[in-house]
Amino acid sequence: MPGKSYQNCIILFAACLFFLLLSGCGEQQESKTGDVPVRTPTRTLKLGLIPEHDIFTQKKRYAPLAAYLSRRIDTAIELSVLSRYGNIIDNFVSNGLDAAFFGSFTGALAVRKLQVQPLARPEYPDGTSTYYGMIFVRKDSGIHHAADMRGKRFAFVDQATTAGWLLPLHFFKENGIADYRSFFSETYFTGTHEDAIYDVLRGKADIGAAKNTVFFRLAQSDSKVREQLQILVTSPLVPANALAVRRDLDEALKIKLQNALLQMDQDAEGRQILQEFGARRFIPTTENDYAPVFAYADKIGLDLATYDYINE
Repeated sequence: MPGKSYQNCIILFAACLFFLLLSGCGEQQESKTGDVPVRTPTRTLKLGLIPEHDIFTQKKRYAPLAAYLSRRIDTAIELSVLSRYGNIIDNFVSNGLDAAFFGSFTGALAVRKLQVQPLARPEYPDGTSTYYGMIFVRKDSGIHHAADMRGKRFAFVDQATTAGWLLPLHFFKENGIADYRSFFSETYFTGTHEDAIYDVLRGKADIGAAKNTVFFRLAQSDSKVREQLQILVTSPLVPANALAVRRDLDEALKIKLQNALLQMDQDAEGRQILQEFGARRFIPTTENDYAPVFAYADKIGLDLATYDYINE
C-alpha cells in the first residue's frame, strides 16, 4: 500500500498540472483578443463641445478623435455637447469640465473669464487654421445693402459667437443701425450655424449670419446652399475651434494631450481620423491667437471680462 508521502506527491503533481492547464487557457484566451492586453484608463477627462452642428453630428464628428486621444494619453474622455454656445462658460465650472473645444468667441471669453489655457487647433486641408464670419441672403431676396434690410427678418446664431453675433453687431454699427430690434421686423437666435444657414435657404429668415467653414461644408453636400445663397459681408479671420484646458489641470496631462494632438499626422491611424475630422493636422495655439477677437469686441464696446451671456 503506497505511503502517505507518495500520496502527497501525487496530490501536489495534480495541483501543478491543474494550474499549468489553467494558465495555458488564459494565454490562449489572451491570444484571441490580441497580443497587447486592453488597458482600462484609471482617470477621466471631461471635454465640452459647442453646438456648431446638432448634438448628433457633433458627437459623431468628435467621438473618433476622443477615442484616439484617450488611447494616447491613457485617460478616458467623456464628451459633453452643450445646448448653447455661452453655456460652455458656465458649465465649464458647474459641470467640472477639464477641457473644451471653444469657438473663437467662447475661447476669447474663456481666456478672459476663466483663464483657460489654449493648446491646439485644427489646420484644414487647404492649409488654413482660421475662419471668418459671413452675412448672407437668398439670391432672389433683392437685398444687396444695409438699407435693403429694413423690416426684414434676421437670424443670428448665438450671443457667444463671432460669426453669428459679433460680425452682425459690427456691421450694424458701421452702417448706422443703432437699434437692430426696431430696424428688423424679427430677430432670433437659431442656436447653430447650420440652422441659421438653412433658415435663410428655406425662407424662414431673410438674412443670416454664420461661419464660412460650416457654410462651405454644407455647400459640398447640398448644392442649394451654393446655388441659392449669396454672401454680402465677411469678418476678419479668427482662430478655428481650439482645444483649451483649465489652467490647474495636471501639467503632465496637459503636455501629453497637446503632444497627442500635435503628433496625430505622424501615424497612420491619426491621419485617418484627421481626414474624417476634416483637418490636415493640429497646430499649437496660444492666447495671442485670439487678438483679432479681442480687437473686434473692443470696436463695438464689448468688454469680454464682464460680458454677461444671455440669449434672447
